[in-house]
Amino acid sequence: MCGTTHKTVRRIIERALADGKPPGRRRRGHNFDTVADLVAEKITSTAGRISAKRLLPLAQAAGYAGSARNFRRLVAQTKQAWRRSHHRGRRPAVWTPGEMLVIDWGDAGGGLHVFCAVLAWSRVRFVRFADNERATTTLAFLAECFEELGGVPKVVLADRMGCLKGGVVANKVIPTGDYVRFATHYAFRPDWCQAADPESKGIVEHLVGYAKRDLVVPQAPFEDLLAANVAARRWCAEVNTVTHSEICAIPAERLAGERELLTALPSLRPAIGKPPITRKVDRLSCVRFGSARYSVPTRLIGARVAVTEQQGRLLICDLATGEIVADHPAVAPGEASVADEHYGGPRPAPRRAVRPRTPAEKAFLALGPAAESFLTGSAASGNTRLAGDLTELAALGAAHGEQALIAALQRAVTFRRWRAEDVRSILAAGAGTPQPAPAGQALVLELPPVPTRSLSEYTLDKIGQVS
Repeated sequence: MCGTTHKTVRRIIERALADGKPPGRRRRGHNFDTVADLVAEKITSTAGRISAKRLLPLAQAAGYAGSARNFRRLVAQTKQAWRRSHHRGRRPAVWTPGEMLVIDWGDAGGGLHVFCAVLAWSRVRFVRFADNERATTTLAFLAECFEELGGVPKVVLADRMGCLKGGVVANKVIPTGDYVRFATHYAFRPDWCQAADPESKGIVEHLVGYAKRDLVVPQAPFEDLLAANVAARRWCAEVNTVTHSEICAIPAERLAGERELLTALPSLRPAIGKPPITRKVDRLSCVRFGSARYSVPTRLIGARVAVTEQQGRLLICDLATGEIVADHPAVAPGEASVADEHYGGPRPAPRRAVRPRTPAEKAFLALGPAAESFLTGSAASGNTRLAGDLTELAALGAAHGEQALIAALQRAVTFRRWRAEDVRSILAAGAGTPQPAPAGQALVLELPPVPTRSLSEYTLDKIGQVS
């Protein structure tokens, strides 16, 4: 009668009896329903971090016999429901002019570390490079950042850096003594993020990533640390003078207005790191540091100087003028680092001057350099009769003349003959002896070309044919 099946007729009648509402459908069962509670318990206990791959063996041990794909669908739905009811409820930050500076370190690769700071309201960015993340480096960059901004914000927000953190008690961070003194000098309040919560300082986390993508990747590798920081200054000057996409304004222009709300800079930058060690310059014009000696200019003998060690170099500073008077590489204990310019020139060769005492010695050395060279060489050869030889040589000079004796002494020195009888033999030989001279340059002659034949022309079968 209705032209359709009895199932359709039944649904229409049931809808009419229910005042036009369709009847409720029964939930279709799934093969993972038996382990749904187990999955929900594990996801709750692990805060939604456990994966379906690690849950599947537990579910199979509990009786699950379905596919891994179907089980992953259950885990994804359960995680989504857990996150929906455990949302952290974050809200966007509302920045106040002159209030917050956020800092962080990042790894730039190749042994470089990038220090980033952003003034929250004006979005002025500060980026520098270093080869370490020590407290002295961090505080030095922070002081330089304050000078770039022209003032100090009320709060400096950082994560729990090991170089600035002295400890944590009941989730309260205890800053180091150096950081407290630094903050007191600049009149700002140190603040800290929650542990393992980079989102709480996302404004500087974004700057770290931006500096890596836009500064490090296009220009790396840098030649040295100085070149990297020069590039960082140029990059900061560029990005701070263009419109920021978030605030639709130029950060440098906003800083001009925000600077009026910043705390004024102190008159002096504080001493950062360990205080320099003072030493007294000894009579050798050196100071001792680490059981080694380091030279300084001789004008500072008896004065006190400051000694500091930076990146494997030893810097020595005059306390009276503040001038760096010496820069040495660090040497091992017991060694010495000596600069020739501190002593007016290079070290002279060791020389024992000849000092005549007897009349015979004075008369012999009056002959000039030849006599002095003969005397020095004869003494070095072990001539124990040298004093008697001088008397004999004086007699030879009276017999042959002074000029002949000087020429004989020069020849004796040349051939290393150190006795008086050797000089007598030279004088007896006279002036006709050969005078050796050092070899000159090689003689190069251009010979005329001559015809050549190949070796095949000299075979046995051609003997007699070659003319």
